[in-house]
Amino acid sequence: MLTVTTVNVNGLRAAAKKGYVEWLAGSSADAVCLQEVRAEEAQLAEEVRAPEGWYVTYAPSAVKGRAGVALLTRREPDAVRVGFGSAEFDASGRYVEADLPGVTVASLYLPSGEVGTERQDEKLRFMGEFLPYLQELRGRAAGEGREVVVCGDWNIAHREVDLRNWRANRKSSGFLPEEREWLGRVYGDAGYVDVVRALHPEGEGPYSWWSYRGRAFDNDSGWRIDLQVATPGLAARAVKAYVERAATHGERWSDHAPVTAVYGD
Repeated sequence: MLTVTTVNVNGLRAAAKKGYVEWLAGSSADAVCLQEVRAEEAQLAEEVRAPEGWYVTYAPSAVKGRAGVALLTRREPDAVRVGFGSAEFDASGRYVEADLPGVTVASLYLPSGEVGTERQDEKLRFMGEFLPYLQELRGRAAGEGREVVVCGDWNIAHREVDLRNWRANRKSSGFLPEEREWLGRVYGDAGYVDVVRALHPEGEGPYSWWSYRGRAFDNDSGWRIDLQVATPGLAARAVKAYVERAATHGERWSDHAPVTAVYGD
C-alpha cells in the first residue's frame, strides 16, 4: 500500500502555529506533498524543518516569501529532482519530484493567475511548458517500469462540478475555458488520470479550497483544485481518496484541506 497526501499549507510557518505539526504527527501517509511553503529552510523551526521520521526536500522560490514546494517521504528517495527543465520556472519554487520504489511522486504549485494581469500570462507560460514535460515524464517512467503521481495545487477547476459557484466564475482565473481545456489535455493527450474524480465520479466536489472571506467554508462553497494526477496503472490501484476537511472553520490551519489517496499493491 502507498498513501500519498497533498496540501497547500498557505505559508508553512503560519500553518505550523495553527495545527500543521500536530496534523503531520498523526498522518499515516508515506509521502506528503506541500505547496506554498513561502519560507527558506533556515526560517523554519526544527520540528517543522526536519520532522522526526521524514526525509524532506525543499524547493523554495528565488523570490523570498513566494511559492515554494516541499516533499516529505518516510523512506529516503532514490533520486530527487527540482524543477522540470524550465529556464523561467525551475527556481520559482513550483515543482519537485522524488523517485520511490516503483513510483515517482511530485509536488506541484501551478501559478494561480489573475485575469488581465502578468500573473495570468505567467500561468499560461507555465502551462505551455509543463504539459510537454508531463508527457516526457510519463514516457520516461514507463521505460523504467515506474508509475507517476503529480500532486498539488493545480489552480484549475476542470468541470462545473469542481466548484460551487461556477456560473459566477466563468471569467475567473482557475475556470477559464483555455485553462479547463489544458487540464483536459493532461488527461487526454498526456494520458494521466484524476484519481479523486475517478473514485468519486458523481456529484459536486469534494472541494479542497475555500476562501477565508465570508462563510465559504461553512457553506461548503469551495473549489476542487488540489489534485492527485496519476498514470493509469497507479490510478487503477487507488482504493480510497478523500479530503481531510476540518470539522470547523476555527480548526483550519490553511485555506486548503489535505487531499489523501491510498494506492493498493
